[in-house]
Amino acid sequence: MIIHSIETFSVAVPLTKPFKTALRTVTIAESVFVKITTEDGLDGWGEAPPTHVITGDSLGSIQFAIDQVIGPHLLGLDLHHSERVFQKLHRSMVGNSSAKAALDMAIHDLLGQLAGLPLVTLLGGYRDTLETDFTVSVNDAAEMAEDAARYVGKGFNVLKIKVGIDDIAKDVERIRAIRKKIGKEPKLRLDANQGWEAKEAVRAIGQMEDAGLEIELIEQPVKAYDIEGLQYVTMHTHTPIMADEAIFTPKDAVRVLQLRAADLINIKLMKAGGIYQALKINALAESYGVECMTGSMIETKLGISAAAHFAASQPNVTRFDFDAPLMLAEDIVEGGITYEGRHIRFSKLPGLGLHSELMNKRLLLKG
Repeated sequence: MIIHSIETFSVAVPLTKPFKTALRTVTIAESVFVKITTEDGLDGWGEAPPTHVITGDSLGSIQFAIDQVIGPHLLGLDLHHSERVFQKLHRSMVGNSSAKAALDMAIHDLLGQLAGLPLVTLLGGYRDTLETDFTVSVNDAAEMAEDAARYVGKGFNVLKIKVGIDDIAKDVERIRAIRKKIGKEPKLRLDANQGWEAKEAVRAIGQMEDAGLEIELIEQPVKAYDIEGLQYVTMHTHTPIMADEAIFTPKDAVRVLQLRAADLINIKLMKAGGIYQALKINALAESYGVECMTGSMIETKLGISAAAHFAASQPNVTRFDFDAPLMLAEDIVEGGITYEGRHIRFSKLPGLGLHSELMNKRLLLKG
């Protein structure tokens, strides 16, 4: 199963509503699709969205890394020796985690096809289905409360609330308004996207705890580089604290875990460079008794399918943030996972379960 060719395609899909966080506002989901074709004629697919403010990757840098640097190192390699392939992938270029993730997905898709198994089964097969949360973008309190009520009305029982864009008192006001609108039953997860300082985070979280707002967890309250600040927030609050942007690599995970700087870890393939490294981060976290969530950037169903296969295969991944495809105005991916409200189901087809012939036709038409 020799790698014969690697191609990239630029895609763009509008969102149904602007996605706002403390770091950016997104109205169009742009992405690079990658297709790896073997000498046997099999296609493996992957995806990398540009997330400049988190990974530093742009559309241009992703395509250049794949087409001009990493991809040529992979041509001619035999997927029967997958460990060699992944070593070559990660050693061929420093950084560029999104480009590496797209290639990693495509390789894993092919490995599943080689084994004749859905990727989730090949990786461990721990779960057959998943349930995703749904994200409420940061806006004024009234609009966020209305959005939250609408998502709960559609059957989502876990909401991820974006905060951290402005005054921290307004964040507390936002959560109060949401709780008043939807009641105590749905779970709320808060994501500050690095928007708070450590001491003000402790103050705000304490206020929410005292008010009985029942927050399940707080994601990345401080700057990614501020591991000491992250540790301070974790040590001075009762609400579980999750590291996200602070962890890209297994080495990052080791530092956070050794310092007990977070209670939970959010693994994203775009940060980790794909499933190969994500498995290592999850194993490290599990060895420290720390559970993980798997999330994503603003991606199509292609990238989310790969992330979902990884997440469902691992017992230590206990939370799932895979709502991005539900925010898009159009589904441009043929096959892969399917959504039934908050429930995610897997195809019985091997690999990622994509219909490669239909994918090729769709991308040819878009081109």
